[in-house]
Amino acid sequence: MNATSTPELLRLTYEPARELLAGRWGYQPSPAELGPAYERLRTVALKCRARRWLQDIRLRTLPDPYTTQWLFDEFYPYISQQLGGQLRIAYLVAPRLRGLIEAGPEFHPLAWYTGKPFVVHFFGDEPAALAWLLAA
Repeated sequence: MNATSTPELLRLTYEPARELLAGRWGYQPSPAELGPAYERLRTVALKCRARRWLQDIRLRTLPDPYTTQWLFDEFYPYISQQLGGQLRIAYLVAPRLRGLIEAGPEFHPLAWYTGKPFVVHFFGDEPAALAWLLAA
């Protein structure tokens, strides 16, 4: 990449042996960029039948309450229904963003997800996130 090129917003990789879909976010997207990025995520997840997601958002800087509400109310329930089982999402976050997320009204502790079609958990390091995802 040269100094004038823009980094890729969302790089997706699927690991069949672990049935894991990893999404690496390259920068803080504008609201207009989120829809197409999540559509790509949906398409790949359904094609791979991936119910374990590692979402690396360490380069993102702000939570978006509108997107979060849409994810929780529509996107995650739809994907889990299409996949026929609970969707598990481990988010890798930088400390500052994690603090903002956990202080926000959209944050739910892990116990809240009991019986839900999806579960979201936040991590500061990748080994812990992978261990949680693969333990299920």
